[in-house]
Amino acid sequence: MTAMKTERPQVAEIRRVGVSRLLLFAGIMAIVVGVGSVGGGIFGAWYTYDQAVTQNVVTPDDAVIPETPVRGPFTMWAQSDIITHHQLENTGGLYYAEMDREVPQLDENGAAILDENGDAVMVPNEARASWLPATTLTTALGLGIVSYALAAFAFTVGLTLTVVGYTFLRIRKRAVLV
Repeated sequence: MTAMKTERPQVAEIRRVGVSRLLLFAGIMAIVVGVGSVGGGIFGAWYTYDQAVTQNVVTPDDAVIPETPVRGPFTMWAQSDIITHHQLENTGGLYYAEMDREVPQLDENGAAILDENGDAVMVPNEARASWLPATTLTTALGLGIVSYALAAFAFTVGLTLTVVGYTFLRIRKRAVLV
């Protein structure tokens, strides 16, 4: 007959109480953080939507999603895409970094104006400069899309943490540390 190793009853009860308290603390913390995260996700989505409504932008008729108020991530993407498309049309398919900073100044006939030394008079490239507002707009729209994605992530993680916290609270009385 083999001797079985048994714990003293009071040590097992201390462990059980310790596990129960740990699960109680972890459960409450998970629920608090989860509810906060759900709230943050809802607020983030609402705030992004509210800011988009305030701007009152509507996609043009040649956008992927035509003539639609820009409110959510898909219409934000469609607006950003068409801004870039139009900008590339205006710059001959060149992006900002691909264009010269200065170009020769032209007269009414399209000929370069020359200085007293016979060199072309250089002026800032207006087509290149037009990329600055286009880039600003597409960046703002991209941030709106990221805001929606982050809000969805926060909401999902918050729901998950809330369920985990609730589960910890439900099992804490029966949990045993082995």
